[in-house]
Amino acid sequence: MSDLSAEAQPTATHSGTFDWWREAPRSAKKTLLAASLGWMLDSFDVMLYSLVLASLMADLHLSKGTAGILGSVTLLAAAVGGLTFGIIADRFGRTRALMASILIYAVFTAACGLAHNFGQLAVFRILLGLGMGGEWASGASLVSETWPAQHRGKALGFMQSSWAIGYALAALVVAVVMPVGGWRAVFLVGVLPAFFTLWIRRDIEEPEVWKKARTTISSTFGGFTELFRGRLLRSTIVLTLMNACCLFAWWGFNLWVPAFLSLPVSHGGIGLTSAAMSIVVIVMQVGMWFGYVTFGFVSDVVGRKKTYITYLLVASALLFFYGTTRAPLLLLILGPFVAFFGTGYFTGFAAVTAETYDTRIRATAQGFTYNAGRIVSAAAPFTVGSLAQRHGFGAAFAAGAISFLLAAFFWIWIPETKGRAFAEAS
Repeated sequence: MSDLSAEAQPTATHSGTFDWWREAPRSAKKTLLAASLGWMLDSFDVMLYSLVLASLMADLHLSKGTAGILGSVTLLAAAVGGLTFGIIADRFGRTRALMASILIYAVFTAACGLAHNFGQLAVFRILLGLGMGGEWASGASLVSETWPAQHRGKALGFMQSSWAIGYALAALVVAVVMPVGGWRAVFLVGVLPAFFTLWIRRDIEEPEVWKKARTTISSTFGGFTELFRGRLLRSTIVLTLMNACCLFAWWGFNLWVPAFLSLPVSHGGIGLTSAAMSIVVIVMQVGMWFGYVTFGFVSDVVGRKKTYITYLLVASALLFFYGTTRAPLLLLILGPFVAFFGTGYFTGFAAVTAETYDTRIRATAQGFTYNAGRIVSAAAPFTVGSLAQRHGFGAAFAAGAISFLLAAFFWIWIPETKGRAFAEAS
């Protein structure tokens, strides 16, 4: 029997570009909205740190390396959170895991605004990271299980695209709040996503496919060990390594690009004001949004593998060139293209992992393959910060470009999964 619920079965009409949305059941639209808003608010809270980093470093007297350590510990905590919440989502439900993760990252983002030294800020960033990591695994499973196979890439594309919206909103808040209240006030705004959980609790139900599989879900560690048995062993290892390379490049670039733009020229930056930096970042998010959405549509037609490799190779070339550019206008032009190709591929990761593992272990698998990759990528903020300190941002961003090339290389061992029904992946 197919894992897809009867309500989410595809219809026969494919005449219009947006028929996939119009024909979807109301419950599928609501789960996509809930997961998208959760991911958007996750981005909003997490990226506030990078956007205020230059001011925070000056106020708390942090070096680039120390600031990078804070970014790294956040990613390590996110990995733990993702692994934990993946198991929770499989055992207790996608919506419960989603609500808990949002509450955690919202509360501790606000707490960052109360920190007065490195130690306090590190504790709050670690706790924030736990919630940040948990949101993706539960949200991606929620969407994957309520949309039919031929439209799964599109739906996940729109979910992933909400990260760009959250990042842009964070930049807008920084532009408005920072000049008035400073970086502490910016973090305090981050508590607002907590109120979103009230709507999730009231209106979002668990997917039917999860309810049906609930009685067969393995014990906590039994489900986890299945990821390393038989034919799944190679998939788990290669998907994790590929994603680790992608995340290393992404966090190494995106955590540091606001600082790169706003630090004084004497410190290796471009020297933009906080308002000008915010504008450049917001423009980049436009490219990021189109990258996410376009990947979903293209990969539903030509396949996950070809689309993924194309995005990664172009991203590598663009990121290398971006790091060697010093002209603000050229950076403004290049930014959306770097964001388009250097981020859009994440849409494919949610689809590939959903189509590789069955319902009993899907959230656990997505939590592990994504967040084990985060453990490796946790070295990126510190590595890039250290390279920027010693050799400049050109060399620092070149490390990310090489990481994108390695990610493309690992696709040699990842099979095409486009259109695979969940029952086939069991």
